Amino acid sequence: MHSSAVFLIEFGAIILGLGLLGRLAARLSFSPIPLYLLAGLAFGEGGLLPLGASEEFVAIGAEIGVVLLLLMLGLEYTASDLVSNLRTQYPAGIVDATLNALPGAVMALLLGWGPIAAVVLAGITWISSSGVIAKVLGDLGRIGNRETPVILSILVLEDLSMAVYLPVVTALLAGTGLAAGSVTLAVALGVAGLVLLLAVRFGRHISRFVSSDDPEKLLLVVLGLTLLVAGVAQQLQVSAAVGAFLVGIALSGEVAEGAHNLLAPLRDLFAAVFFVFFGLHTDPASIPPVLLPALALAVVTTLTKIATGYWAARRAGISAKGRWRAGGTLVARGEFSIVIAGLAVTAGIDSDLGPLATAYVLILVVLGPLTARYTEPVARRLAGLAGRRTAPAAGGPSPAEDDEPALRDQDPVGRS
Repeated sequence: MHSSAVFLIEFGAIILGLGLLGRLAARLSFSPIPLYLLAGLAFGEGGLLPLGASEEFVAIGAEIGVVLLLLMLGLEYTASDLVSNLRTQYPAGIVDATLNALPGAVMALLLGWGPIAAVVLAGITWISSSGVIAKVLGDLGRIGNRETPVILSILVLEDLSMAVYLPVVTALLAGTGLAAGSVTLAVALGVAGLVLLLAVRFGRHISRFVSSDDPEKLLLVVLGLTLLVAGVAQQLQVSAAVGAFLVGIALSGEVAEGAHNLLAPLRDLFAAVFFVFFGLHTDPASIPPVLLPALALAVVTTLTKIATGYWAARRAGISAKGRWRAGGTLVARGEFSIVIAGLAVTAGIDSDLGPLATAYVLILVVLGPLTARYTEPVARRLAGLAGRRTAPAAGGPSPAEDDEPALRDQDPVGRS
């Protein structure tokens, strides 16, 4: 059979399969990411039916998927919102990074993988899944809750941190020396700072330049600009993902909204291809040996994320119920963790890192929606049991009773 025909058959089967898996995930009311990863495992190295003709195209599609994921993330924020979050919520960001990056780094060192793998695994355990969490908040009807801005602020700070973290990891994985790595970081910080400055002062002018009433022209200009900037950033070893994220931040208003609507289907397509591609390069037989460390890491970082959300919500004056809801919602890991792991796998870092990251994300992307839904009821029930045990024999109110109502705003709060 002609190679182009084989390619069309393979790639068509992949896209059709992803569509069916997405419909299945929607019926089961959870993220399709674990199903996409499992599909990659099934058709990759050591899988049921390894692909051949379409693998190179899938690899290119995966790179585009990462770029579009970060572009769409940037479109959700305005530069003024980012500056405001940095000023008011940075303590929560520091607590988040400390509690959740440290377990990953320690696990990598305990497994004997070395300091570079420790930095990579720290990022994998640190970053929550913005996509999964946004969907969970919508599904549970919590967009208007008072704890939701706290959750979104932590996610914004994590996304901003990627503008510094990804260039550092890229330099480390490339094996550059201290001087070259310092230059790369300086360039990344300089570019990020310059883009934020331009976005704050000249965002309207940039958006007006890109703006078009014709959806086709708007799509071509925004997509072309994003790929161009991502390519230049990659050439400078700053990371294509960071370049795309900064393009998204620079656009605002109607342009950002219009670009978001036009690019969302493309993002969904190529992001799905990206998760499949990561699974393709993970041998299913390599997962069982790292399953126990992945499970231990998942348990520890579930607790640390809950503690992070609880502390941040308490600092913001949210009630006890809202604190537990905030903590449980932050547990899910997903796209960013796989992006970081993908960089390490491509660079040929420890061969067990990819399988461990796959198992870790599979566990938490399934567990995350469950903790978002049930952390607060479970905590309330445990508090009630403890209160009944310590309650005085005489009548009187139980100290475990929480007379605070569920705090909820009427106006929805979203990422602007």
